[in-house]
Amino acid sequence: MKPLFFVLTLFILVHYSESHIEWFTKDIPNFLTNKATEIKSLIETKVHSLKSNVGAKNPRMDEPNFQNIIGSQPVEYHTNNEDPSIYMTTPQLIASHGYLSESHTIVTEDGYILTVHRIPYSGKENYNYVNQDTILLHHGLLGSSADWVIPGPEKGLPYILSKAGYDVWIANVRGNTYSRSHVFLNTDTFAFWNFTFHEVSQYDLPAVIDYIVNIKGPEVKLNYIGHSMGTTILFALLSTKTQYNKVLRGGYALAPVAFMSNVRSPIHLLAKYSYDLEFILKLIGVNEFLPHGSVLSWLSQHACEMNDYEQQICENSIFMLCGHDEKEFNRTLLPTILGHTPAGASSKTLVHYAQEINNAGSFQQFDYGIQGNIRAYGTFAPPEYPLNKITLPIALFSAENDWLASDVDVTNLAVKIPNLIEHYIVPLKEFNHLDFVWAKDAPTLVFAKLLQLLKEVDATYNFVLR
Repeated sequence: MKPLFFVLTLFILVHYSESHIEWFTKDIPNFLTNKATEIKSLIETKVHSLKSNVGAKNPRMDEPNFQNIIGSQPVEYHTNNEDPSIYMTTPQLIASHGYLSESHTIVTEDGYILTVHRIPYSGKENYNYVNQDTILLHHGLLGSSADWVIPGPEKGLPYILSKAGYDVWIANVRGNTYSRSHVFLNTDTFAFWNFTFHEVSQYDLPAVIDYIVNIKGPEVKLNYIGHSMGTTILFALLSTKTQYNKVLRGGYALAPVAFMSNVRSPIHLLAKYSYDLEFILKLIGVNEFLPHGSVLSWLSQHACEMNDYEQQICENSIFMLCGHDEKEFNRTLLPTILGHTPAGASSKTLVHYAQEINNAGSFQQFDYGIQGNIRAYGTFAPPEYPLNKITLPIALFSAENDWLASDVDVTNLAVKIPNLIEHYIVPLKEFNHLDFVWAKDAPTLVFAKLLQLLKEVDATYNFVLR
């Protein structure tokens, strides 16, 4: 069933790309029709290879070559034999980039066991002094701490912050690759996965912040940088547990997600079926969405390495959801990205975001239906997050070509943030949702501005204290 689903997914991606995106090759449907027999035979071979190799330490490398059937220009691509970073953990990636790191275990109030990674020193040269200026980074939906370090020491935000003198902490959300434990719940139970970004904001994020403050002391200068869902949980936390507005120094939201009624990604077509989706997922017992495993690891080695057509399909699967930006996408990172992402999330979180797309511009807690809402909240409708209670200085970073955090939705958010530092729009029209983490020019287009605002807010804070 899974191989069939994979093949159907590839067909949909090709069809959508050919029909909707001008830059995709126009004659692919006719071309594939003419080669139907050969493609069918090759798919059967691929599926057989997938079944035979999933989980193997040394997968077979003798499959037929796609080059002679689909394309005439092979693309040299890193495989596992050439690039061991595909299977490295976040600490191993950091070590391979020449930095030291630490792993910290944190238990939330509701029993989830989280792993937070840390690059404590001010650059690679000074291993004796830990700076009080501290940054907490939080990944987006289906991500992990690995997302931030994949671009390497010259492009990755944690390294750039470390070189600038910050003590960098990198969070992992409950349920992802690094936080799949609980003090008494098993990961194969519904109870373990019965959470959305709301619970992450109420339990995970406070636990990590409290832990850092406890380690560094009450005088710690702690700033928060989130991407995508990492921004959602910040807004939810600050608007409900308002004491954290005084614990943090500033909040920096990359591709901020709160209001979602103007999402341009094709996922909005599925969002209108959010309640049906929730029912079906519960019915078939799918509690976890896109966990990382051996199938994805195999695909990271083989699915995108053969030729330009296959590579474009893999890129399309990203661009379809987030916006097209071929110029800024670093193709050489794709095997490593697929080796670490997706890192898993609860299906309920996906349903919650689908509700956000459908709820006519509200940023609110999970909607259980009228009866469920009465039981959960005592009201017919779920409560909205009171953004007017956020007093922390907040900077928003958005992009015109972000199909998930649309410019309209981010502008709507900006006018509701009481203490807005700045709404910075990336000066590149093609810049998309994932470019904030992986773009070739993210250091100049985004991170330089981020460092500037960090320094300005810190200077303002120190002036007020005087």
